Amino acid sequence: MEYCKVMKKPKTLWRWWAKSLGEKASKCDKESDKIAIIRTTIFATYLITNCFIIAGVIRQWDRKTEVYIQVESESVVPYVTPLDRRINKPFEFE
Repeated sequence: MEYCKVMKKPKTLWRWWAKSLGEKASKCDKESDKIAIIRTTIFATYLITNCFIIAGVIRQWDRKTEVYIQVESESVVPYVTPLDRRINKPFEFE
């Protein structure tokens, strides 16, 4: 079993950040620091992903795009609902 010193370290920015990520993962400071780095990496990927999503929304915010659909066919028949509809049968296709 690896011997690990548990010492009180001065409060630094890293210690505050590691504690803000969650409870200490181990009594060993080295192991806890490695886990804090993994948690920081996960947090950073979430943050970067959210920034890209927000940038995409802002980029498309005020675009006035109109989509036109042109159907070139003479055999388009409008859909008419059948008169023989069954009540209380949801999700049943006719």
